[in-house]
Amino acid sequence: MPRYITVTSLLNKTKKRDPWFLDDYTINPYSGCAFNCLYCYIRGSKYGINMADKLSVKADALTLLRRQLAARAAKQQQGIVVLSSVTDAYLPIEEKERLTRGILELLLEYRFPVHIITKSPLVLRDLDLLHRLNENAILPPDLAKYSHRAFITFSFSTIDPVIGKQFEPGAPDPSLRLQAMQRCATAGLMTGVSLMPLLPFITDTPEQLARLYAAFHEHGARYVFPASITLWGEEQADSKQLVLQAVQQYYPQFSGYYQQLFAQHTGVPTAYNSALQAAAAAAAAPYGLLPRIPVE
Repeated sequence: MPRYITVTSLLNKTKKRDPWFLDDYTINPYSGCAFNCLYCYIRGSKYGINMADKLSVKADALTLLRRQLAARAAKQQQGIVVLSSVTDAYLPIEEKERLTRGILELLLEYRFPVHIITKSPLVLRDLDLLHRLNENAILPPDLAKYSHRAFITFSFSTIDPVIGKQFEPGAPDPSLRLQAMQRCATAGLMTGVSLMPLLPFITDTPEQLARLYAAFHEHGARYVFPASITLWGEEQADSKQLVLQAVQQYYPQFSGYYQQLFAQHTGVPTAYNSALQAAAAAAAAPYGLLPRIPVE
């Protein structure tokens, strides 16, 4: 069972807008995560190996958020709100709690644009609100060139269901995400993919990238953000240890390579990353898939 906690702030102002996610603000209605992805950057002793055990609901979120949004709106400080920067806003518990839906209702009331990043098809439940946000939200002046005000980005590290279960044991099947993305695209919303993290030698080969980009195009994506994996931590619950153990268990032929890649650094070497970005660009080119949200 989740815990119910109180917080002092829900709407967080970002210091610098990310060029991928266009975030002026972030909101995380939950903490902990039932999806339990091994590579998750928030992992560690705070949440333990099974992050679902520490799932928390921010019980006072809507009251607090109304106050914060009203204050910002009064100063005409509407900006793109990212749901979510840390924990998926559409965890299974959202079906009961409906906290994310309540947040969207408040964003609509105060006309804040939204960018949802999720692994869950549950976002389809809220297409009605997202349509209204897309029509009525107010973009900040320097983003006025964008014609959309609601963006939905689906998170993938793979579209292979076996690999998905190995590295994202609690997340919805990738096929369900693809289907949800197609429905969002068909509904006229700006939709794309956060292809993070790609798993070295497992999901980032040219052959895998070609398969990924073909599937994303087929299911309505307009953009794809590709990035390799970052791992850190020496404790049992840290992402580095959990991913290295999974690679040793399922892909022992690559275990030595992972040990070398992450022996001294948290990320892949610069040369490796440059080659990956070039391969991703080559895979995207036949479909016109952009590495950024398109202005149109």
